[in-house]
Amino acid sequence: VTTLAGSTDNGSTNGTGTAASFYSPYSMTNDGTNLYVADYSNHLIRKIVISTGVVTTVAGSTTSGSANGTGTAASFYGPVGITTDGTSLFVVDSGNHSIRKID
Repeated sequence: VTTLAGSTDNGSTNGTGTAASFYSPYSMTNDGTNLYVADYSNHLIRKIVISTGVVTTVAGSTTSGSANGTGTAASFYGPVGITTDGTSLFVVDSGNHSIRKID
């Protein structure tokens, strides 16, 4: 067992491998190249490049909300589930009682 990304300290830092941090990663999906993570307590959707462990934020901000928008202009409230159809991501936005689509 090795750690692909994240550390034992919670946070929302983007970075490579253990330099990145999550706060209650809840579920994930993949497209064969990347993992997409519903980062529950950060209210973020994160991407991990499988081959390198590089973590970036795809959508959301660390403040909960329900705004539609691009990237960090969008907001979630406790995303708990995520899947893909190969083109879009679909997120179960628990606190907002909704299913959200990321193109």
